[in-house]
Amino acid sequence: MASVTAEHSPAQVISRARAARRARSLVVTAVLAAVVFVIFCVSLSLGDFKIPVSDVVKTLFGGGDKATEFIVNTLRLPRALTGLLVGLALGLSGAIFQSIARNPLASPDIIGVTYGASAFAVFAIVTLGLAGAAIAGLAIAGALLTAIIMYLLAWRRGVSSYRLILVGIGIGIGAMATSLTSYLLTKARVEIAQQALIWLTGSLNGRDWTQVRWMTITLVVLSPVLIFLVHRLRILQFGDETAYGLGLRVELSRLGLIVVAVLLAAMATAAAGPIGFVAFVAPPIARWLTRSAGPALIVSALIGAFVVSLSDLIAQHALGETQLPVGVITGVVGAPYLMFLLARANRVGSGG
Repeated sequence: MASVTAEHSPAQVISRARAARRARSLVVTAVLAAVVFVIFCVSLSLGDFKIPVSDVVKTLFGGGDKATEFIVNTLRLPRALTGLLVGLALGLSGAIFQSIARNPLASPDIIGVTYGASAFAVFAIVTLGLAGAAIAGLAIAGALLTAIIMYLLAWRRGVSSYRLILVGIGIGIGAMATSLTSYLLTKARVEIAQQALIWLTGSLNGRDWTQVRWMTITLVVLSPVLIFLVHRLRILQFGDETAYGLGLRVELSRLGLIVVAVLLAAMATAAAGPIGFVAFVAPPIARWLTRSAGPALIVSALIGAFVVSLSDLIAQHALGETQLPVGVITGVVGAPYLMFLLARANRVGSGG
């Protein structure tokens, strides 16, 4: 760490520290992007017909033969791209929620947003007998409705980050949505309940270009909005009083960021089901890698893509002929981390 000496003024020390942090973030981003691309290519190379990774790369850039092109571009690419885009969206959503609330528990799957999406999706499958885009549409509606209820319940002359977490976890919006989901499953026929359970676990099986197209549109549309709001997000991290003191329109900025985060989580859930813990673990890993106290949005998105892509690779090929939903693998990674956070919070509470 740089230190203040006779040759260096405090301003120079701060400037050098910021330059070092930016350089570290750039290196981490470049390395992560390369790792995600490697996992992406490996996932396209494995299957009933194994293809060398070099041929996969050649095919992606338009140089493969017709057979390789059909296997890679038609059969495997939509699933891999859906996982990549869903991971990016969940990583971004988690980073926004945790930065707004200044709390590592504030991710869309912990405070109940994705549970609301799941309840509406199961309602669509079990009660209405819908499929495809209709399930996705109702899942998005469920996530948005859950977020609106949370926001209104947390409102008291404004929405503080503490009340938002309290409403999401303490009052149990997610638990109520889960109870509704369980009730719907008990009323369904066995085969329909099995179909709903596969969706609830979070799976990339059978995903096609429809999910890729919608996820791409979501990220393309919301990214400029997020770039516009990211400066406000950094100010909100200092607390509401400081933000008011700096002239920030706190409630409007917070509402805009929540809408972006909810839409990202909702679209990801609609595309692949509620893949648990990705939005939860990506932001703290990103902050650890960049040594940053800020949101580290790009790195968090890449960590989300890394977790989902690697988990789906393991889910497809680790157990031979048996394939698991990707949500099972992310749950194995995320659940111990959640237990660790809760145990640490309990120790701090006891100590305090």
